[in-house]
Amino acid sequence: MAHGFGCNQTMWYRLTPALQSRYTLVLFDYVGSGQSQLSAYDEARYSTLEGYAADINEICTTLDLNQVHFIGHSVSCSIGMLAANNDPERFVSHIMVCPSPCFLNLPPDYYGGFESVDLEELVQLIERDHMGWASYLAPLVMGNANSGSMLGELSDSFCATVPLVARTFAKATFFSDYRDLLPKNQHPALLLQSQIDAIAHETIGHYMQAHMPKSTLRVLPTEGHCIHMTHPELVSHEIITWLEQVT
Repeated sequence: MAHGFGCNQTMWYRLTPALQSRYTLVLFDYVGSGQSQLSAYDEARYSTLEGYAADINEICTTLDLNQVHFIGHSVSCSIGMLAANNDPERFVSHIMVCPSPCFLNLPPDYYGGFESVDLEELVQLIERDHMGWASYLAPLVMGNANSGSMLGELSDSFCATVPLVARTFAKATFFSDYRDLLPKNQHPALLLQSQIDAIAHETIGHYMQAHMPKSTLRVLPTEGHCIHMTHPELVSHEIITWLEQVT
């Protein structure tokens, strides 16, 4: 279970109770996030998503994991595809929660939701106002209809991220284009799309399904980009139903 940008493994705690009685769960913090060992952070390694994918592969090797179903949130969906391409025999399927292979608008064929200038401003905001960027981004991610307590959890997680890590991860997340991974996908994939999502619009889910073999799109009646936090019962039901079909 791989968390998204600015988050950590605790974001899954509403979802894990429904899964842990059925499956072996592996949760972790990316280097630089949560309770990870900050001394292990290497800016060059983590300037691209390939560095995070290499960590996924190391976790799988170290724990000798096989028959892996990779549950990724947001940018971790692309990280999961990279990791599975590196070591396809270990993986069985992907479960992608609010995925996006590219957050940039690249007309005329693709609209990821953001103009380059807007994302440049976000990175600059991270650099000059560590608390301010969290206050700006957290409501956008969480969605207007969701509770203040969850918004506070997300904002606190953003604020706890070291500025260098946040800036570098933001660039790797928001300025990358991994659409080329979609047709290379070798494993069945469940795409869980939120009906209203300011970060990953519903059209992105349809784009991914059209370009990604073995993919199944489920557009859920939800608002926000963190539906594993805001709608855990709905998301866990979709995951369990999926796993029963592919295992």
